[in-house]
Amino acid sequence: MGGRRGRIIARKDREHTVRLIRDASKEGAGKSEACKLLGISVRTFERWASGSLQDLRKGASKSIPRKLTEEERLEIVQVSCSSEYKDDTPYTIFTNLLEQGRYIGSISTMYRVLKEANKIHHRENKHPGTHHSAPEEAVAFGPNQVWTWDITWLPTEVKGIFKFSYNIIDIWDKKIVGWAVQDRESEFYAKELFEKTLAEQGYPGVHIHSDNGNPMKGVSLLAMLYERGCKNSFSRPRVSNDNPFIESFFATVKGSVKFPGQFKDLEHAREWMAEFVNWYNTEHRHSGIEYFTPAQMRSGEFKRLVKI
Repeated sequence: MGGRRGRIIARKDREHTVRLIRDASKEGAGKSEACKLLGISVRTFERWASGSLQDLRKGASKSIPRKLTEEERLEIVQVSCSSEYKDDTPYTIFTNLLEQGRYIGSISTMYRVLKEANKIHHRENKHPGTHHSAPEEAVAFGPNQVWTWDITWLPTEVKGIFKFSYNIIDIWDKKIVGWAVQDRESEFYAKELFEKTLAEQGYPGVHIHSDNGNPMKGVSLLAMLYERGCKNSFSRPRVSNDNPFIESFFATVKGSVKFPGQFKDLEHAREWMAEFVNWYNTEHRHSGIEYFTPAQMRSGEFKRLVKI
């Protein structure tokens, strides 16, 4: 058999070797001499004799008892792609099968097999996810060119009950050009606010950006804005960075030391917001406009102050 380094010895030959050495020992032969004669060490014989017959050397072929057969892999793919389970995740399939007393593989195994078969995505009937491109950047070079708006919740003293603050900000001078506080989110309240604000500002053909909420995409609101010559754009779903100006304003509102935290009723919320908007427009020195106030930017006073 030889004992050259690196030689692969089949399992059946190892079993036969163990039997030969044991038989020789029974006849009075020394174990070490028998091992030497057959080209193995005593330590190797003892390991083989204990039942560890696998070749543990680096690079040797290994037997993996729990490795899936091709039939088992095919069963996982077929079951997962069946009409009953094609809309479900491996976790759901695993749970349903287990309730039926059936096991075709662990959850991680099912994920691995489906991934290797390129079946982990879009086995279902629903449309695959779509990629939402970032909205086109709107740039303002003066007032009433680009507005952005959103609605934020105002907590009341009753847990779970909120009032809703509608706010429209001009991104050029950061002025709050329109606002309202209502008891619910509604496209009709939004339409009412925009009709009033556009009239106050002389009906500019302004670009209006907003999030993707239902009030922002209400048919009546969009139809009215279209008739007024306004252009709309919307943030991507769940991407707040697409609407940073209004998000920054909301942070200023709720981070104010004067913010009450909770409002008694709708009238209280409206009174507080009226005072805050007035302060924000006329006294707040905004870092985004070189620490001028929105009113100074809107009136053009900032030009005189820059020259001083």
